Amino acid sequence: MSWQSEHIWIELIVGSRKKSNFCWAFILFLGSLGFLLVGISSYLDRNLISLFPSEQIIFFPQGIVMSFYGIAGLFISSYLWCTISWNVGSGYDRFDRKEGIVCIFRWGFPGKNRRILLRFLMKDIQSIRIEVKEGIYARHVLYMEIRGQGPIPLTRTAEPREIEQKAAKLAYFLRVPIQVF
Repeated sequence: MSWQSEHIWIELIVGSRKKSNFCWAFILFLGSLGFLLVGISSYLDRNLISLFPSEQIIFFPQGIVMSFYGIAGLFISSYLWCTISWNVGSGYDRFDRKEGIVCIFRWGFPGKNRRILLRFLMKDIQSIRIEVKEGIYARHVLYMEIRGQGPIPLTRTAEPREIEQKAAKLAYFLRVPIQVF
């Protein structure tokens, strides 16, 4: 999602409120709750879940291990739900040619540094850099090279074609070259 005029380009960043994060948090919550209920039902020797008779799962060691995995999964699921509710990583990138300023804003975790705001002068932008790594852990990242600061990550995009188009438009708007790594 972006908005562009002759002098201003604003790019909205979604952050952690994505459909995939909602799905993973929900799936992880249900799975860990199931593990925890099976572990507790083996301890109580009662069927809390009708699919698994408690006689088939002995509390030591299977019930303890399943309870541990259930508790660990609930912690991870609650972490995911917190990042979703706080919308960590969302924000905007604002490029203003008229004022010659670039503002990068992101929401972080609650606390002292919840609001992350970076400001740069446009004349300090050296280039737009694309980093593409293929393979099992494919990675496509768009960076902005700042003089004296190094690369600042702008966004990750799933498709290499999308990131190339975005980099070309942004480099044209900022009037800087593109580097591909």
